[in-house]
Amino acid sequence: MRELDTASAIERARTLLDERPGRVILGLAGAPGAGKSHLATRLHRALPGSVVVGMDGFHLAHSILTARGDVARKGTPDTFDAHGYVALLQRLRDPQGVTVWAPEFRREVEDAIAGAVEVPASARLVITEGNYLLLETEPWCRVRGLCDEIWFVAPDEELRVERLVGRHVQHGRAPEAARERALTGTDGRNAALVAASRERADAVIR
Repeated sequence: MRELDTASAIERARTLLDERPGRVILGLAGAPGAGKSHLATRLHRALPGSVVVGMDGFHLAHSILTARGDVARKGTPDTFDAHGYVALLQRLRDPQGVTVWAPEFRREVEDAIAGAVEVPASARLVITEGNYLLLETEPWCRVRGLCDEIWFVAPDEELRVERLVGRHVQHGRAPEAARERALTGTDGRNAALVAASRERADAVIR
């Protein structure tokens, strides 16, 4: 498995576009706080005409999680519409000449907004990022076959945790509660699950 830094990741994406006809779908997987969104943004800025579509757009609505008593578990694999995400990737793989509209998760409202991301038929590169792109359980296991490559984003673990704690504090959690969630709570358990899928990646991004 190759290891890439950000600069070489951008060059690898350019190579994929040169080598493969039609649309390229590039996946970025990794634990919470790994920097997937940051890398997706860097790739998007470096590669004109690319579009970023996040897995987080398929979070179940906050009202649904509240009714189920699952708000504290938000972010685990079963709190996503995974089948919907796979269906979107299938449409993106074969857009049939039409624009595809994707949802986007908005942290300011803690909910997904439908039809928020435009993917025109002309878009050569779609970058999709999320925690669970490399899981082997249904239906997540179908994501692998719908992407040209999936890279695992793996920063220094201490940096990842501190970044995640900072994010939780920024969104209103007390520092102690934020650290507990990041290390041993929902995010900690999700990180362990995601780490176990790392070997299925095409490359690791440091």
